[in-house]
Amino acid sequence: MNKRIDLTARNFPSAKEEAKTTVPLPNYDGPGSAYRLAFDDNEFLLRDELRPVRMQLELLKPELMQQEMGIKSTIVMFGSARIHARDAAETLLAAAQILGEPAAIKRASMQVSMSHYYEEARRFAGIVTKVSTERANPIYVVTGGGPGIMEAGNRGAYEIGGKSIGLNIVLPHEQHPNPYITPELCFRFHYFALRKMHFLMRSVALVCFPGGFGTLDELFETMTLIQTGKCRRRPILLFGREFWTRLINFELLIETGMISPGDEKMFHFVETAEEAWALLEKEYDMNPGAGVVASAGSAD
Repeated sequence: MNKRIDLTARNFPSAKEEAKTTVPLPNYDGPGSAYRLAFDDNEFLLRDELRPVRMQLELLKPELMQQEMGIKSTIVMFGSARIHARDAAETLLAAAQILGEPAAIKRASMQVSMSHYYEEARRFAGIVTKVSTERANPIYVVTGGGPGIMEAGNRGAYEIGGKSIGLNIVLPHEQHPNPYITPELCFRFHYFALRKMHFLMRSVALVCFPGGFGTLDELFETMTLIQTGKCRRRPILLFGREFWTRLINFELLIETGMISPGDEKMFHFVETAEEAWALLEKEYDMNPGAGVVASAGSAD
């Protein structure tokens, strides 16, 4: 007598199976038909009224995929998409010099000067990845997934042979993912708010390079959440003291009472990848045999 052994078999077909096997009936397969399964109907899912559902999906997809890959701790790297690698910056300067336009030469010269941040970001990500791959629970570099400093972070991890995460965003001028992100960890967002939430959900540190409005938005949201106690404190490292102190007058904020004395201690200025890593070693046990650096927890 043959006995059933499929005690854990599904009792109902999966949604994926249903979507594959459902064949539209004649007269109900054209535009405007309401016959399609709701979860397999893009026109329905993209209705304005379904925004809460889409936001939930955008929260869940990266969360579930990172859980499945065992990602518990990350170091977030923010910075400008406009900072080039040195060789690319030097190529742009050479082209500007040929044209002989003073304003273009000045801009290209500045790009060459700023390119050292690309190299430091690349080296820092390499240090993080090299050490963390020897840990019981690795720490992964996460960036915004685009060019510039974001590319440098993913590239540094890639060159060491490690995985890294990219959280891309849909923009009017399309941002394409850089080629160094681990494909199964390359996500794409519609909502800035949910993207920023994912930056912080697993982060044990924030490393911020020079940048513009987007970088400042990400940096100040993080500082606000820490200052108000909405999330736990974590190291915030600002690369380039001269850039940041010229950009933001922290002393004025304290002097006028806009922030409290001591709020400036939420961050540290650093200049090199090694200096940044040394500060993290003071904060956390980075011993390769150690377990999780810190329990990032949820962002609820």
